[in-house]
Amino acid sequence: MRFQTLFEGRWIFAILLILAIACAFFSLWLSLVFVALILYTLAFFRDPNRSDPSDQCAVVAAADGTVADVEEVDEKEFLKARTRRVGIFLSIFDVHTNRAPVAGRIAFQQFRKGLFFDARRPECSEKNEAMTWAFQNPRATIVVRQLTGAIARRIVGWAKVGDELKRGERFGMIRFGSRTEVYLPLDAEILVRVGDHVKGGASVIARLPE
Repeated sequence: MRFQTLFEGRWIFAILLILAIACAFFSLWLSLVFVALILYTLAFFRDPNRSDPSDQCAVVAAADGTVADVEEVDEKEFLKARTRRVGIFLSIFDVHTNRAPVAGRIAFQQFRKGLFFDARRPECSEKNEAMTWAFQNPRATIVVRQLTGAIARRIVGWAKVGDELKRGERFGMIRFGSRTEVYLPLDAEILVRVGDHVKGGASVIARLPE
């Protein structure tokens, strides 16, 4: 458990703990329900270390979750160009820390207000509340978009424009079920398919040209 990640859930832990203590005075079973919710919340805010792949051309997943789609789309916020997008759906049981898909400098960060559609719905990419990031290095510029969902209502950013991040380094998180998209150059070799489960910072989702 990393303190920075757990700190994001401080108010949730505090409220659940108060309710568990209060319920213990008149209903042990109800108190145990809140204890179970505390344990679940601890599991939700887990943040394991991951081993970085040795391949310097590899692009790693920016989040844990299931690959929901792999398609060619226009990235309209920063690149303003045709790209290959890998969309990753994060369930409430996945690790929700977001990690840099490549080593590089953060060249762009922008928050967008929006709606809270279910993160599995196609329109969520254009309409949901989001935070867009761009990671630049000599090989490529990779855009990552954090999207809220029907349950997730808070996007957290720990990094800022100008920061130099290593591949797999944490830059933020989304709380409780969401979607993370990685926008890749058209000449990138995609190595995942819809339905694959990936681990942020460790699973190689694509490979850039030499």
